[in-house]
Amino acid sequence: MTHKSPSLAQIIAASSVGTMIEFYDFFIFASLAPVLATQFYPPSDANVGFFSTLLTLAVGVAVRPIGSLIFGRVGDTVGRKTTFLITLLIMGGSTAAIGMLPGFKTIGYAAPVLLLLLRISQGLALGGEYAGAATYVAEHAPEHRRGFYTGFVQAMPTVGLFVSTVSVLAARALIGEPDFSTWGWRVPFLVSIVLVVVSYYMRMRLEESPIFSALKRSGRTSPSPIRESFATWDRLRVALAVLLGISAGQAVLAYTSQVYVLFFLQRTLKVPTDTTYVVMAVALFFVAPVFLAVGALSDRVGRKRLMMAGNLLGALIFYPVYRGLAHFANPLNTPMLAFLLFVQMLPIAIVFGPFAAYTVETFPARIRYTSVSVPYHIGNGWFGGFLPLIASAIVARTQNTFSWLLYPIAVLVMSVIVGSLFIDESFQNRIWKEVEQQQTPA
Repeated sequence: MTHKSPSLAQIIAASSVGTMIEFYDFFIFASLAPVLATQFYPPSDANVGFFSTLLTLAVGVAVRPIGSLIFGRVGDTVGRKTTFLITLLIMGGSTAAIGMLPGFKTIGYAAPVLLLLLRISQGLALGGEYAGAATYVAEHAPEHRRGFYTGFVQAMPTVGLFVSTVSVLAARALIGEPDFSTWGWRVPFLVSIVLVVVSYYMRMRLEESPIFSALKRSGRTSPSPIRESFATWDRLRVALAVLLGISAGQAVLAYTSQVYVLFFLQRTLKVPTDTTYVVMAVALFFVAPVFLAVGALSDRVGRKRLMMAGNLLGALIFYPVYRGLAHFANPLNTPMLAFLLFVQMLPIAIVFGPFAAYTVETFPARIRYTSVSVPYHIGNGWFGGFLPLIASAIVARTQNTFSWLLYPIAVLVMSVIVGSLFIDESFQNRIWKEVEQQQTPA
């Protein structure tokens, strides 16, 4: 019986679902940070526990670039498929382990130490996931529709956050607040086991990327993708332009509008916890399709102008939007909160929708996994990942509710300037041309 190759729809589904699950696993920690602070840290000072949880969150994202180096090399030497199977299992195992980890009352200071180690393993795994899925889909997609098809992968972090938010909301409702705060918070972590098994089965049925397979057959894969990606000024200049001109801005957009906003609503504006999850879920539900629409639009008008427009839009609207959130939080106006959350998420959809297609078209196939992964995860791990900690520190120092916005706005302005000056358009690049030229006899 002949083996039937998976269709493009199956390829996109398997890649996207896996990415969604990995980001679900990663975001569930942020969604439950206030609860985790009470479970894994000394109960004597709630603020110390909360800041310790933010620090653990930051460490988890800070190691993402290390994961991108490790798994980027594997992806460029061994293969795309093998790599994102490994990262899926590491992420799922770490998330399930957090759900079973004894708290501070049971094992004392071993609890925060073990939590930190598990968070580090999550960060390392995520450092290898995104580039694998984005590269894999892009290398299967038709040349003229790459933005649209990779848009499904681009929407998955937002979908993962949506699923994590709904999961927490459902668990709170079904279990009840008192029990949720003591043991029910473990349920969303343990649900990951089922999700990972399903995703692993789907990904196992995939074949290797056709472009990588062609490179491997002809012996043209890179023996040292890290050195080849960054050791020369020409390569390093492109990677720095992507990091500072796109990835850094995208990162602060994501962590402002989809992570720190929960802390802002709950701790600063004192919006009821269940209400914050509801308005967040509504906003995420409506913004997810925008990633696909912008990805498709980038196939027609180009990637660069959309990404620069998204960074600029974020810099312009963040302050008035967060002023609006404060206004409609007291007295509480739930529909307006949901609307403003949706509005402040639009810039990340505009920047991130074309991002995968742009980076895949910018870097050569033999070093693509590494070259895509490292700038993306440095941006998200450092510029974005430290945002909750930086923002909380700025507010504590200035005693000004909105002063923290200076940080994301400054990074966005930097990205607009660097990207406008040093980023080249890519949407007319043909990624198969590279392999076809290599296969042409001399």
